[in-house]
Amino acid sequence: MARLDRFIQILHEQRADALRLGAGTVAALVAQGGNRPLTKEALSDAQIVALVREIAPAPLAGDVTPRAQLSFPYASPSGAVDVELASGAGGLVATVRPAGTGNGAAASDGVRAATAAATATVTESPAAAERRAQARTDVEELLRVLVESAASDLHLRAGEPAVFRRHGELVRHDGPAYTAERLGDMIDSIMEPREATEYRESGDADWAYEIAGLARFRCNAGRDRHGPLLVTRVIASKLPTTDELGLSREVQALCHLSKGLVVVTGPTGSGKSTTLAAMVDLVNRTRSDHILTIEDPIEFVHQGKKCVVTQREVGRHTRGFKQALRAALREDPDVILVGEMRDLETVSIAIETAETGHLVFGTLHTTTAAGTIDRIIDQFPADRQAQIRVMLAESLKGVVAQTLVRKIGGGRVAAREILLSIPAITNLIREGKTFQIPSIMQTNRKGGMVTLNDALMELVDQKLVEPREAYMKAVEKSGFVASLKAKRHDTSWLGESA
Repeated sequence: MARLDRFIQILHEQRADALRLGAGTVAALVAQGGNRPLTKEALSDAQIVALVREIAPAPLAGDVTPRAQLSFPYASPSGAVDVELASGAGGLVATVRPAGTGNGAAASDGVRAATAAATATVTESPAAAERRAQARTDVEELLRVLVESAASDLHLRAGEPAVFRRHGELVRHDGPAYTAERLGDMIDSIMEPREATEYRESGDADWAYEIAGLARFRCNAGRDRHGPLLVTRVIASKLPTTDELGLSREVQALCHLSKGLVVVTGPTGSGKSTTLAAMVDLVNRTRSDHILTIEDPIEFVHQGKKCVVTQREVGRHTRGFKQALRAALREDPDVILVGEMRDLETVSIAIETAETGHLVFGTLHTTTAAGTIDRIIDQFPADRQAQIRVMLAESLKGVVAQTLVRKIGGGRVAAREILLSIPAITNLIREGKTFQIPSIMQTNRKGGMVTLNDALMELVDQKLVEPREAYMKAVEKSGFVASLKAKRHDTSWLGESA
């Protein structure tokens, strides 16, 4: 919510003629020829610029300066208003009037129309257009460096130079620190009007950005105490195959199921999206079905091969995951990808959908297979958990819990814990004995199940990962140390980690 929205609400409630913000004076309501102060301290040019920028249409935000002369409509939560900005002898003056009552730009009927007008009909000045183009060039140059250096993420924040994440570690780029104003222009230059409005109103926005011939990027913009910030992650332009990712035959077999729930889990940045994209691509290449994906935002783009592929983006094509998942049942899907099962209703619909003859892929931010099952069940009220255990026991076909580990010599490799549905696992889920699942997984290794400790130990045995690095990623550390010692791996570093 913009800071001016509170004052605009008072403007409407008091039926005042205008809200006036003038440099060197307090904010005040103008009513019946008099002024009614709303603040105790006088405002500065910089404060007025900051307040007005929060509500200005994205194309005009860069033009809001202490010397600005402009006007625009704004759809506040309490009602539409017209905003005028002018430079007077004493400094900047902003005047806010109820829509249609002043000399500013005419507002259309209703809040939605005013918002549309504010974001769609504003014409940029030549200077603003040039600044926007330069800002986009600056961002795209950094994104090219991001891809060419084989880094995964780019961090931009006010007061600091660019920071890249390479092989899991943050590395500062040689370059100047970015001012809040310049970084704001850079963020705005790669946003569509919808994301710009969301960012202005909520302080956060997620979207995908593409540079033709280079790559797609998942972007997140936010604000902290220093100003705006931007984090972008590379989405590979070429879809990896399941074989290239090293997914086992048992995991690939999950892609050939006609129904059931398959969950890919792991912490942020563990490669869940890449693994899911490869599994969806396997379905696309080998089956003749309708694949429906629900994502926020769309990351990997799937072109129809043997399948028909529908990709929907939350916020752009649908209001939310649960709404899209509910609607999906009327869209004749065979395979559904739910980008994130983030709330109880989404999880509930996903389980029901998997039970009714659809193959559902989903993600959670858990670290182990057994923990995934507990997380799903614990989202429900106590009086529903017994029922959900029964439904989950029947519908859950597999869990792939993965984490990325630094390789010896550079790069990262995935360690994957794999849980597959067998009668023993089904019974433990139904009876609420998930704590026994790891032991069942260990005794069924020949069937394709792997615990995280065993996956990490295999990487150590193959001399792909240092024992200490694997230990840091292990969840059950005492058991992992025992395995290291049993195989006579060097554990002299244990004193450092204690």
